[in-house]
Amino acid sequence: MFVGEIMKKKGVGVITVAPDQTMVEVLRLFRDNNIGFVVVSRSNGKYLGTLSERDCCNAVAEYGAEAAMMRAADIMNRSVATCSTQDLLPVAMGIMTNRRTRHVLVMDGNEVTGVVSIGDVVKHRLDEAQRTEQDLQDYICGTRYH
Repeated sequence: MFVGEIMKKKGVGVITVAPDQTMVEVLRLFRDNNIGFVVVSRSNGKYLGTLSERDCCNAVAEYGAEAAMMRAADIMNRSVATCSTQDLLPVAMGIMTNRRTRHVLVMDGNEVTGVVSIGDVVKHRLDEAQRTEQDLQDYICGTRYH
């Protein structure tokens, strides 16, 4: 399955924050939207980096309480893991594994079209395993096969 097909199922788009938003504002956005990852971008849509829960934890570990008021631009990840809508899912999985990240930006050329997360991968693999199991049961029982 192509990453683009997963994006069609889950929907495209990303939640973004401005580079000058504080970590506390970002964490509230995480809580309110039940997410753990955002794209940091300028008002013109140009992305600068990403910010995850892990990045926030690392900032607190390094800077202590003052990290709460640091700007997203100061703690964001600039080395962004990306894949294409045309990449197969195992490519995105390999990127996640090699980069030790739970999120990969999905790009269409230079444009961010979405995010594929480890949760998306697990959901797809679980759905696939359940379909395979049902197909095998149907085959063994002779149902749906005439």
